Amino acid sequence: MSSPREQVLVSAEELAAELAGPRPPVLLDVRWSLAEPDGRPAHRAGHLPGAVFVDLERELAAPPSPAAGRHPLPSPADLEAAARRWGLRRDRGVVAYDAVGATSAARAWWLLRWAGLGDVRLLDGGLDAWLAAGGALETGEVVPDPGDVVLPLAAGGPAAMPTTDADGVAAWDGTLLDARAGERYRGEHEPVDPRAGHIPGAVSAPTTANLTAAGTFLPAADLRARFDALGAVGATDATDATGVAVAVYCGSGVTAAHEIAALASLGVPATLYPGSFSQWSSDPGREVVTGG
Repeated sequence: MSSPREQVLVSAEELAAELAGPRPPVLLDVRWSLAEPDGRPAHRAGHLPGAVFVDLERELAAPPSPAAGRHPLPSPADLEAAARRWGLRRDRGVVAYDAVGATSAARAWWLLRWAGLGDVRLLDGGLDAWLAAGGALETGEVVPDPGDVVLPLAAGGPAAMPTTDADGVAAWDGTLLDARAGERYRGEHEPVDPRAGHIPGAVSAPTTANLTAAGTFLPAADLRARFDALGAVGATDATDATGVAVAVYCGSGVTAAHEIAALASLGVPATLYPGSFSQWSSDPGREVVTGG
């Protein structure tokens, strides 16, 4: 049986072997950043063989609003339609990647897991790891045959990943992690949201600290030590005797998914606040705290 880490991450070498096998996974290229939200030109310039470009702004989020945040969750039906456009099939796994340490690809990982797909992983180290392992790239557009995947959530099933809302976060009885950069948490710099600072009671836990200098996830022991120091590691269940319940937010629910993936690789469940600080800071009735 695979370990929690193996259920979340796949190395470039392992992926190359799987792609040469009889039932290769579908590859999703989720290149996106706040500074460069349109990753399609980068995809066209070079992507993993057969990888389909995924538009985070349009396919991994509903339209933004102050009331819902910058990247609200898409409807399950819309997500299923997008997944079929990407060529996802019932008998194939999925591997998502990007060029920024999986900090954007994790959004696709989380959404597909939320919608009930079990075989979804992240390419550890992304594009750089693939190239370092001697992997080839292709150029141009990839237009796959339509897929036949059925997302259980779209079919009326329960969500497979937990979420909370602003009221839930305000009353959170556990550890609340802020996955943004430290200067945004402290309120020293806010490039996009209405107010600077953080949600009361949140602990600063920048997503980038989950990664090595090469952009791969830290070894399991190092990740566990990091989250233990943040008060976010309690055995394997949020309702066990430790009483630890973990929720994560960021600016708009994108990089927080990376933090949840890191925790999942340790077997630790965590809840996403999808509206995140973009929603919270747009509500004048919600307190915002500055400082460390």
